[in-house]
This record gives sequence, structure tokens and C-alpha cells, in this order.
Amino acid sequence: MKHKYKWLCVLALISAATFAGCAAIPEEDADNPAWDEEIVAPDDSPVDGPAETPEDEVVEEEPQINLVMYIKVTGDGVNIRSGPGSNYKSLGTAEKNTLYASEGRHGNWYKTYYKGMEAYIYKDYCILVDFESASEEVEEVIAEGTKHMGVKYVYGATRYHNGNGKLLSGFTTQAFDCSSLMQYIFKVTADINLQMTTRTQVVQGTTVKDGLKRGDLMFFTNAQRKNKTGVERIGHVALYLGGNYILHTASDYAKIEQISSTRWSYFIQAQRMI
Repeated sequence: MKHKYKWLCVLALISAATFAGCAAIPEEDADNPAWDEEIVAPDDSPVDGPAETPEDEVVEEEPQINLVMYIKVTGDGVNIRSGPGSNYKSLGTAEKNTLYASEGRHGNWYKTYYKGMEAYIYKDYCILVDFESASEEVEEVIAEGTKHMGVKYVYGATRYHNGNGKLLSGFTTQAFDCSSLMQYIFKVTADINLQMTTRTQVVQGTTVKDGLKRGDLMFFTNAQRKNKTGVERIGHVALYLGGNYILHTASDYAKIEQISSTRWSYFIQAQRMI
């Protein structure tokens, strides 16, 4: 009886310990198969923080080049009309290989400016030409100049101002010579007071020694003045656009055209006003 009683006590103690151990496992994790699994962190990630990410690579963007578009006329005597259609009035005709500012397409017609007015040229008589743009101030000067294509050349045309900004009576945008055209467009856009003749304008600004840039003024001699000396040699001025093109007026009307070999032989120097 003593041995039987001892074994009953041992069995009771074992049962109590087993019951207590089972009760120590939380109920919500009792059926979780991962309960006894070891948590192993990735080799490159600490357990107590997010994985480190490599620094972002710096990719240098290529500089964006802004282009200014023009239309080049491919035939002689092409009509320049007041609206985008052949039923609109002809304002004049375009000379082959001359350029006009492109204001975009309206159907089959390119919008531009002619003698200060909105104008249109049929697309089949044009090809697009582009120039790399300069500073905003230079582009404003050039844009003003392109509005006056076709305006007749008048030797000694009344200037816009007296060289110091005082406006002169009798001035009109329907008559320019080379220096009066340059004086006008620089004043109304950049508020730069160019003098009244090519021989006084050539000493203004900074003499170009690092290559021509869009917006530079180019000064030339001519057949009548080529044997003179100093500033007396100067007889013509034009605005350089790039690609061997100039905006100017000489003997007929204001236009954008390429510099001929003859005109290059007359070139004296260039001045940068902006």
C-alpha cells in the first residue's frame, strides 16, 4: 500500500506539470507552424531595420537646344497673301531663296510677317530652315526685324530717334535703309540707342573677336567706299542670324538672305550690342 500510494503521487505530479506547460503556450500561436521556426535575416539586411538601398546614380541630362524656325522660299514670284488661302489678297511676292520667320502652319499655309502685317505663304513653295536660338533679348530684336521683310529700301530714310533716344517726326516703318532698320529694332525691343549711320554705329558695342554669333551686327564697305580709310570705309550694316544668313536691307527691300561671296569680300568687322 505504501508503494502504491507513492506511485500515485508521482503520477499526479507529472500530470500537473504537463498541464501547466501546455497552458503556457498562447492560444493564438498554438497552431502557428512558424512558431518554432528560427527568424533569419538576409545577409545584407539587419533584423531591426530596413534593407539599405544603393545611392541613386546621377545621370547628366543633355542640354536642350532651342531652335527658331524659318521658311525658305523655293521659287521666284511666290505670292505672299493676307490669309491662309488663294482667295486672299496678295500682299506681294517672295524672292527665291529668301527666308521668312515661321509662325506655324494654318492648313497648307505657313504664317509669317510681311511689311509689318500678318501674311501667309503656300507650303509647297517652302522648306523649313532652323537656327539655334540665342538669348531672349537677342531673339526679341531678331523677331522684330523679321516682321518688316519686304519694306522698301529708301536711302537716308528718317531715323526712329536722334541717336540718344529722342523720337523724330516723319519716321515710318514703311521705309528703311540699312542703319535705320537696325536702329529701330534695337530700340523698340532692347532699348539700345544705336547712332544714326553705319559709320557711327560701328564704334558702338564690343568688337567681335571670338567668332560671329546670332544677333551680331556686321559692317561692310561697298564699291563706292572701299578705297576710303577708317570708319569712312563703312557703308552697310546687317544683322547676323547664323548659318551664313543676314537680315538687312540694301538697294531694294528688307530681306533675309545668305551672304554672297562679293559681300564677304566687303566685310570689315562685327560689333556685339547685346
